[in-house]
Amino acid sequence: MNKHIRFTTHLTNEGATLAFGVRLAQAVKSGVILYLDGQLGAGKTTLTRGFLRGLGYQGKVKSPTFTLVEPYEVSGKKIFHFDFYRLDHPEELMHIGIAEYFDPGSVCLIEWPEKGYPVLPEADLICHIAIEPEGRSLRLEARSQRGDEILKLL
Repeated sequence: MNKHIRFTTHLTNEGATLAFGVRLAQAVKSGVILYLDGQLGAGKTTLTRGFLRGLGYQGKVKSPTFTLVEPYEVSGKKIFHFDFYRLDHPEELMHIGIAEYFDPGSVCLIEWPEKGYPVLPEADLICHIAIEPEGRSLRLEARSQRGDEILKLL
């Protein structure tokens, strides 16, 4: 059985979540599919904002709850932030040409990925964020060699 790397940390506040997003972005050297798992308000979009800041993006970062996807181009990378919270059926993703977003060089950060099964490709990394009495716990699980390589850099 192939064992992949796991990484855990505690995030004390929003600033710590942003800072971890910056750190994660600096570890991503090429394209990756990152599933963001956590209940409403856990910090998935905050982590994405930190990720984009880590690549040098200074604009507004909002959750694409109604548009399904927000595209960014920063530091020579194509970044796609998905939010499937309002998705009723995975087949709806076919209407936005979902397969075109997942080329080997793009970075895809996906909130509520479970709503996109079985249409979505497998993740390289899964980020679980849980609300705790004092902050958040964050656990990253690599699901591919690319995911392992990223976690080794953390």
